[in-house]
Amino acid sequence: MGSKNKLRRFKENEAFANVFQPTRDELVSSNFNLKGNWRTVVFKNNNPLVLELGCGKGEYSIALAQKYPNKNFIGIDIKGARFWRGAKTAIEENINNVAFLRTQIELIDYAFAENEVDEIWITFPDPQIKYKRTKHRMTNAKFLKRYNKILKPEGIVNLKTDSEFMHGYTLGLLHGAGHEVLYANHNVYKQEGSPEEVTSIQTFYESQYLEQNKPITYIRFKING
Repeated sequence: MGSKNKLRRFKENEAFANVFQPTRDELVSSNFNLKGNWRTVVFKNNNPLVLELGCGKGEYSIALAQKYPNKNFIGIDIKGARFWRGAKTAIEENINNVAFLRTQIELIDYAFAENEVDEIWITFPDPQIKYKRTKHRMTNAKFLKRYNKILKPEGIVNLKTDSEFMHGYTLGLLHGAGHEVLYANHNVYKQEGSPEEVTSIQTFYESQYLEQNKPITYIRFKING
């Protein structure tokens, strides 16, 4: 993407009512006024709050919002030029139950209050295969602690990935730490009984993986204390 294009998208994001871009200082110093108030201030309802972490272009967030009008969705990514597409689509198609937050996933517990979130989706994250990149894997123990802090006691995490490595790593970690695996599948499109929200929504890259016969894996789990 050209730098002019990027700048134009950043500018548009600033004008979008469904995009929120707090600074790191604002979050860390607890001056972010939406923390604990996403439902009342942004969505003006008391519906369940669902996050998509590393939302990219926002395709999954948009599709979930269309599929579940009685839930609120927030796509989160550090790359605003990417989720610009999702934010713009939401405005153009009048999808009012989805918003976008530009921040790092490491700061998630500064952006949301304890027990504020009902569900988390992690869709096609970078598996960070090299051992020295373990700390960046979005299902490592430190990240799970952050998620647990903002999730309600019965909160759910969904991991959908084309990486067998990420699937195996996460399953091993969950079992080893005593977390509750509710559902796990090595190939959601080949096995019967896969949850409908997993198979009925596909991102652009996901459809490409499927064309290459690449299995898509899925885990649904709860984080225990």
